[in-house]
Amino acid sequence: MDLRLLLVRHGRVDFDNRDFRDAGSARGPQWDPPLDARGRQQADLLAARLASMDPPAALFVSPFRRCLETVAPYARAIDQQAVVDDGLSEVHVGEWEGVRFEDIFASNRDVIRQRLHEQQPMFNLAPGAESGAELRARVVPAVERLLSSVDAERGNIVMVTHGGVINAYLGHVMGLQQDMFFIPENTSVNTIEVDGDGRRMRFINDVAHLAFPGIFTPPAGTEG
Repeated sequence: MDLRLLLVRHGRVDFDNRDFRDAGSARGPQWDPPLDARGRQQADLLAARLASMDPPAALFVSPFRRCLETVAPYARAIDQQAVVDDGLSEVHVGEWEGVRFEDIFASNRDVIRQRLHEQQPMFNLAPGAESGAELRARVVPAVERLLSSVDAERGNIVMVTHGGVINAYLGHVMGLQQDMFFIPENTSVNTIEVDGDGRRMRFINDVAHLAFPGIFTPPAGTEG
């Protein structure tokens, strides 16, 4: 197998949680909820899938709680610690951080409806938010820096991150100007083949571990 980058979105979050974290950067505080019960189940199913592969050449993760909790079952299964990197952090949405979508929609109904019709990202509307161009300018060098730090010619490099980050990097690889061209499913695997400086898409939004969990989970009584 050649070298492949697996960009994985975190599991479903607890939308009722109001926790924030200080990113320690110019982006400022950001909403930092944990996974909910379904998200934890998704993380376990993801772990079973990834653990059925050869051990990764490297394992990286965003510093946000939802990503750390998503990667944890997999890291335990392979007895490997994930390297935390702030470059994989989610887009900052300014004054909309932690605000419920219903509240945002109530005060921006017409603008948001038009934005969705035009298939444009809503985070560009938020006061003080990181723009799509700023996000891509941050994410692409960060991912490339992490790739260059791995001394391997074969295997998988796994990065557990966020939907905005995945869109930013895949848009770059595919030559798309659109900031958010799809909504990654929770714990979806997005695979890019890495060949020197070349990058080629292989799979997008792959959730086989959620659709067919029995393929990757050992039958009861056969573990170990």
